[in-house]
Amino acid sequence: MKPRTSVDARLARVALVRHPDEAAAVVERLPDHQTAGFLQEEDAEAAISLVRRLTPDRAARITALFDPERGRRVMEALNPNRAAALLARLDPEERERVLGWLEPALAEELRELADYPPDSAGGLMDPRVTSFRPDATVSDVLRRLRRFRDRRIGEIFLVDAEGRLAGSVALQDVALASQETHLDAIASRNPACVGVTAPRDEVIEQFEHQRVANLPVVDFDGRLVGVLRQRELIQAAQEEATATAVTMVGASEQERALSPPLFAVRKRLPWLQVNLLTAFLASAVVGIFEDTIARVTALAVLLPVVAGQSGNTGAQALAVTMRGLALREVRTRQWWPVLAKEVTAGATNGVAVALVTSLAVWLWSRSVGLALVIGVSMVLSMTLAGLSGAAIPMVLTALRQDPAQSSSIILTTVTDIVGFASFLGIATLLASLL
Repeated sequence: MKPRTSVDARLARVALVRHPDEAAAVVERLPDHQTAGFLQEEDAEAAISLVRRLTPDRAARITALFDPERGRRVMEALNPNRAAALLARLDPEERERVLGWLEPALAEELRELADYPPDSAGGLMDPRVTSFRPDATVSDVLRRLRRFRDRRIGEIFLVDAEGRLAGSVALQDVALASQETHLDAIASRNPACVGVTAPRDEVIEQFEHQRVANLPVVDFDGRLVGVLRQRELIQAAQEEATATAVTMVGASEQERALSPPLFAVRKRLPWLQVNLLTAFLASAVVGIFEDTIARVTALAVLLPVVAGQSGNTGAQALAVTMRGLALREVRTRQWWPVLAKEVTAGATNGVAVALVTSLAVWLWSRSVGLALVIGVSMVLSMTLAGLSGAAIPMVLTALRQDPAQSSSIILTTVTDIVGFASFLGIATLLASLL
């Protein structure tokens, strides 16, 4: 870019300060390096004002071309959500380079904001969305699209000065329109969209209802942050489902049906050894009450009933809590309301199940004491199982461990021990009634 004269510089500064929206519309048509060089020479406040008005895709690419000092000032001046949305549009290497310009606390905050839950619309979307101003012409669109040969683009999206989704234009309509046509003249208003935190189920429902190939993703303020493509969504859903299925039973998500046997052994054996240890722990609990079982052999018959119900209760609480953590519906600091809800649900379900179980045991054994023992132990074990199912994934998440791979094994151990200990312990205390 050629050095500007003092008159050029003054005119540019006046345009940026007094007519920022018009200046942004002009800058949108310039190549990225030329725009970055122009804003690098301007006053920092004027550059920040203009970056705020650029379309998100352009703003992200231009910010990455600034020198560290100018880039730092721009990122610090932007709203954190806006800054995170720009970072999400950059390649991982570029994103880390830009974050390296910032103070560690701010960089960590923006990194967390830019990393959406993997099972949400934000985690599944492509942040490299192609967006334009409504007053851009077909000629502007075609010139920019020629630079995006690595992207599969079926339609383009329009955003207003604040980056909010304002419409969409099918690429076919762009190809058929004249070069001078403005996009707002051929745009579809109020296009279907989905929130950035929407879960996968809601995204799939939107695709089925709207019958579209691409679905724009917006943040809480309606700003366009990315696009979901049906093909990638289906592929991601399949990969996630298969990965969860294998990790929940202690296998590796990298393992395939034709992986070498030694690879499978290396990935599976550690968890099999852990399972063996937990099985011995549960057996040790039963061994403590060997005398009680020897006196009342009916306890051995009913033992799997209590353990099975507590296991199912814990698994339900575990699944709901893990889903909430994955979608960021809850955070680890919200442990108390989550635990209180699961304890209440476990106790209530425990009372209902205990009434049916006690009646069945009384009809089978005609022993009021045995019916009382299994009823009380059922309530206690299901309450503690619900507590464990919610607490285990939250503790593992707080310790920065993967709850999907560890929670089920730990929960099985806890529910077995709790079920055995509660049933046999209460039976020992009430032995005189048996």
